[in-house]
Amino acid sequence: MEKIKNIIRASIETKQQVLESEGLLKTIEATIDAITTAFKNGKRVYFCGNGGSAADAQHLAAEFSGRFYKDRKALAAEALHCNTSYLTAVGNDYGFDMIYSRIIEGIGEKGDVLVGLSTSGNSANIVKAFEAAKEKGMITVGFTGLTGGAMKAVTNHLINIPSADTPRIQESHITVGHIICQLVEEKYFA
Repeated sequence: MEKIKNIIRASIETKQQVLESEGLLKTIEATIDAITTAFKNGKRVYFCGNGGSAADAQHLAAEFSGRFYKDRKALAAEALHCNTSYLTAVGNDYGFDMIYSRIIEGIGEKGDVLVGLSTSGNSANIVKAFEAAKEKGMITVGFTGLTGGAMKAVTNHLINIPSADTPRIQESHITVGHIICQLVEEKYFA
């Protein structure tokens, strides 16, 4: 029982640090504004991640393309890993590090937003995707852990959760992601 309580406390403590970080809260606000502006300009929001972060990316994309709180029109958001034929072809022909950058080269447009989730911030396929996005004039949003890793250098808006513990980082990614989805929905459909 005590071990369970300690894990819950660790999750709360990580979120408490997010709550107390003025800089991080301002970055979340800036991200909300950037995504709302992109949608208002007819642009798209793409999400990418690996493993559990891919599941989180898909979850957050669905909050926009489906709905969050309001019955409203769908917003143009998509997780980039959902086409397994594409992933296996590009992974086989070009290497796994290229799976996201290649699709961004093909479909990304100036003013679109690319959200990448990586607890370490060092996922090579996301770093390369952010580099490709920058070349196209896209806005990049990095969800990472404490240091930001290699993504820090190629991210317009870095949401670096103050932790080095993967499960605690991912729990906070979903919390922050839900905040962004809720407030973008409110602002866009006000």
